[in-house]
Amino acid sequence: MKISKKITVALAITLLATGLASCAKAEPVACSPETNSLATLTPGTLTIATGEPAYEPWVLNDAPEAGEGFEAAVAYAVAKQLGFENKCVKWVRTTFDSAITPGEKTFDFNIQQYSITDERAKVVDFSSAYYFSNQAIVSAKGSKIEGVTTIAGLKDAKLGAAVGSTSLDTIEVQLGLKAQVFNDNAAAVAALKNGQIDGLVVDLPTAFYLAAAEVDNGIIVGQFENRDVNDKGAGLLLAKDSPITASVTAALDAIRTSGELQAIQDKWLTTAAGAPVLK
Repeated sequence: MKISKKITVALAITLLATGLASCAKAEPVACSPETNSLATLTPGTLTIATGEPAYEPWVLNDAPEAGEGFEAAVAYAVAKQLGFENKCVKWVRTTFDSAITPGEKTFDFNIQQYSITDERAKVVDFSSAYYFSNQAIVSAKGSKIEGVTTIAGLKDAKLGAAVGSTSLDTIEVQLGLKAQVFNDNAAAVAALKNGQIDGLVVDLPTAFYLAAAEVDNGIIVGQFENRDVNDKGAGLLLAKDSPITASVTAALDAIRTSGELQAIQDKWLTTAAGAPVLK
C-alpha cells in the first residue's frame, strides 16, 4: 500500500512536535525552588554581594560574575557546594559599611574581606573564616629587596611599620629585625617613597592597595604566614539569624577540608598576585 506524501509529511511533523515536547518536559526549570530549596532571598537563586567597585586580586576587572579573583572564586565554590549552578548566582553591590549595619539585607551573603569580630557579630552573622590575612612587604621596583625570596634575604633590609601594629610585631618577633617605627601607615608610605626604608610591612589586603595606588612602581616583595592567634579571619557576612548561615558555613568548611580553598588562595593571592610566601 502506498502512503501519500501528505500523510508522510503529517507524520513527520507530529513526530517532531512530540520529540520537542518530550525534550521540553525533560529540561528542569532553571533557578527555581524545584532545583534548590535553600531559603534564599529569591527562591532558586543565590544572591551574593561584593564592593562597588571590587578590587584586584579579590575580584578581577570589577567583574565578579566572571569568577576570577580570590573572593569571586571562593563565592562560586561555596555556591556550587550549596547546589547552585553559576547561572543561578546573582551579584549585587554594597558599600563596606552599609553591609555591617543592623537590618534587612539585599544579599544572601556578602564577601568583602569582613574581619570576624565580636562587636560585628552582635548585628550580623558570619560563616567560618575563609581567609586569614598574612603580613606582607611593600616596596618599589629597583629597591634592594626586590627579588628577595626568603626571610634570610631580608637581614640587611630597613623595614618600617606603624606603631602598635601586628606588622611591627612581625618585623621584630617573626623576622628578628629592628624596625623603623612610624605613627601610622601614611607616614611609613612617605618614608618608603623618600627612600628612608627599603620596605613597609602591612597586612596583605593593605599591601595590594598600597602597591597599586600609593607607591610609584610599587611591588609586593612577599608575604609571611599568619601567626596572630587573636585573628579570627575574614568570613562571609549574612543577615543576623539568617536561615542559611549554617548551610553556608558547612559549604565553606567543605571546600576548606577538600583543599579547594587553599588552591584558590594559592592561585589568586600568591601566584597571580605576585605575592610569594617568604620562609
